[in-house]
Amino acid sequence: MQPTDIIPTLEKKGVKPTSNRILVLKALLASGHPLSLSELEEILPTMDKSSIFRVLTLFVEHHIAHGIEDGSGSLKYEACMGENECTLEDMHAHFYCEICKQTFCFKTTHIPEISLPEGFSVSSINYMVKGMCPHCARKVR
Repeated sequence: MQPTDIIPTLEKKGVKPTSNRILVLKALLASGHPLSLSELEEILPTMDKSSIFRVLTLFVEHHIAHGIEDGSGSLKYEACMGENECTLEDMHAHFYCEICKQTFCFKTTHIPEISLPEGFSVSSINYMVKGMCPHCARKVR
């Protein structure tokens, strides 16, 4: 999704493109990694925490963004690139650095296909790898 696609994307997904919603989606798209509510608060100082949270909740409900649990205790958010819903491609692998506490996207590392028993269906997948990022590893050496 390109920044010029923000308003049409919101409208297509049934969300009125208010200034707060546009700001939050721009921030999610501009970031190279999933963002927590606190990180968005720092990036968007003109918005209060409750307004950002309401926008994120709306985005998750309308498949504009999805939440990622990385084990840090705070949910991270990432924009969905699927036309109508968050796709399995949106749910790529992520890496959580246990040193700097940053979550990285591994968009080219796809989640292995999982064969579920009959009657089960997938709505989301959270594939998190934990360890030390290259930046923190250089500090340790």
